[in-house]
Amino acid sequence: MSAKVLIVDDAAFMRMMIKEILSKNGYDVVGEAENGREAVAKYKELTPDLVTLDITMPEMDGISALKEIKAFNPAAKVIMCSAMGQQSMVIDAIQAGAKDFIVKPFQADRVLEAVSKTVSS
Repeated sequence: MSAKVLIVDDAAFMRMMIKEILSKNGYDVVGEAENGREAVAKYKELTPDLVTLDITMPEMDGISALKEIKAFNPAAKVIMCSAMGQQSMVIDAIQAGAKDFIVKPFQADRVLEAVSKTVSS
């Protein structure tokens, strides 16, 4: 059975890129959200196997959303997405419970490596 993934990014273009990479490689993208608040609601509704979560978003940032998702389900598997030069935020995310992170612009092989490693962990 393929892993169910929730993609969260405020940029529709970035969501589309990740969705295309994952769909082409057998993952089931069950939902998308464009901010942290929506991400938390969709996580509770869809219970995906994995979440890709952008760090910088309006309404609620990725780190706050990550903390809420982990509070709801401590076993949640989340991969953070960030632009170059956000190392301190990535460290915060890993400390808050993220399993991995991928850097924008996305490299398909790096996305797949992070996702397959996280899903099987």
